[in-house]
Amino acid sequence: MKKLLTLLLLVSASAAGQIKLSDKAEISVLTLGPWHGQVYTAFGHSAFRVSDPGNGFDLAYNYGVFDFNRPDFYLNFATGHNIYMLGVADYKRFEYSYIYYDRYIHEQELNLTQKQKQRLFDYLEWNAQPENREYLYDYFYDNCATKIPAVMLKVFGDTIRFDSSHIQTDYTIRELTDLYLIHQPWGDLGIDIGLGLPMDKKATAYEYMFLPDYVEAGFKNASIEKNGVSEPLVKERKVLYESQHNTPPNTLIHPLLVFGIVFVIIGLISYRDMRRRKITQWLDIILFTIVGFVGALLFLLWVATDHKAAAKNFNLLWALPTHLIVIVIAMLRNPKWLQQYFLITAILALVLLATWPFLPQKLHYSLVPLVMALGVRAFTQYIIRKEARRQEMKNPLPA
Repeated sequence: MKKLLTLLLLVSASAAGQIKLSDKAEISVLTLGPWHGQVYTAFGHSAFRVSDPGNGFDLAYNYGVFDFNRPDFYLNFATGHNIYMLGVADYKRFEYSYIYYDRYIHEQELNLTQKQKQRLFDYLEWNAQPENREYLYDYFYDNCATKIPAVMLKVFGDTIRFDSSHIQTDYTIRELTDLYLIHQPWGDLGIDIGLGLPMDKKATAYEYMFLPDYVEAGFKNASIEKNGVSEPLVKERKVLYESQHNTPPNTLIHPLLVFGIVFVIIGLISYRDMRRRKITQWLDIILFTIVGFVGALLFLLWVATDHKAAAKNFNLLWALPTHLIVIVIAMLRNPKWLQQYFLITAILALVLLATWPFLPQKLHYSLVPLVMALGVRAFTQYIIRKEARRQEMKNPLPA
């Protein structure tokens, strides 16, 4: 109760611009470890901490807060208008939520003058006010981690310098994401399907800091100008909590295994269909309907939302939205062009498989057996429809 009262008084005083940090105040950057229970927690987290024993408060400034109860939350999420905000919490309560899930907590105390601390604190307090705290979230360019260096640059300008010499790799955004999802293959697959070519740009050293671990590395190698002299930005690094048992989960149900089994089943059914010259309609209805829905969703994410990373998605080469229309037509009628449509689909699958390693967008390797299954099924449709058409011409119905 006492801590809550202190926080309320602090917020009230902040709104009136009355808080002056004591000479005991310290400001630090927190890097919080991943938790593999959810996809979005697998990347870790970043926050600011302002501790001032002289004023009796210890606060965490967290740019990763969002409100599920907003009336437009799900609509905003679907259209790419994710509204996040800066939240302020008592540090001990903030810390507990990470220790509870066994997530490490690293602290980097910033090497700032008293005047610089006050400037940064004033900005954070201003940013935490209800009218200023919201921002339009972006997975890679404006998130809880990128906010940390962005705030420092906004407050201190070119007196802050991030040295990129510690970055020895030339990963793309997608490859950096993959590093954190090794133990979440289904989450990795979902991201690789849903997000398109923008994910495959080479990340600059600064852009690496969309990940909290690289924020920590970036600050370790950064400098700040103090009284005309360049000094290390970080005064001291502390490990406040180290994970004890936060081991990544192991899953035997890997996407590659699942799609491999799907390919084998579809291959066997297709072989039987070829021998008896009859199409297993229920299989194609399920397969092409699901793939068509995926394609329609990917197309809408590209053209009808502000999810910039979902643009120019090469997964549309196998997830054709047109399958939704074609499969309905195939159930109702048998126009001549259906035969050619399935031939084109089979050829497209073959070309995609042949060019897979050379595409500008990295497609998930687990999709290979699925694309093979689509190609086999489309070719089966083509052969059987072609044979049926030949039989019709050979034995026309009487007038």
